[in-house]
Amino acid sequence: QAQLVESGGGLVQAGGSLRLSCAASGIIFSIDAMGWYRQAPGKQRELVAVIRRGGLPNYVDSVKGRFTISRDDAKNTVDLQMNSLKPEDTAVYFCNVQDVRRRAYWGQGTQVTVSS
Repeated sequence: QAQLVESGGGLVQAGGSLRLSCAASGIIFSIDAMGWYRQAPGKQRELVAVIRRGGLPNYVDSVKGRFTISRDDAKNTVDLQMNSLKPEDTAVYFCNVQDVRRRAYWGQGTQVTVSS
């Protein structure tokens, strides 16, 4: 059974850093894209960063220069290093993985709260 397990959320002051990690297991087909989404209260879920196998990372404009996504294909993990955090980064962050059949899998979400 496919499972994505996230870790690393929490409370941090503005300007601080957090690192989110996601480990995927039980996915039958090869993994293509790995990424992170977030959803703030009252807002739609948005793509934060994504990286395809063998490709370059893509970021939403609001996090460029502050967040870095990385993946380890041997371990089926994807991390999101978040620096210079702002209160507007506060949201539930979700790990997302797509296999080569374009089937998507989601983590349970981890809360990130940035205080001003």
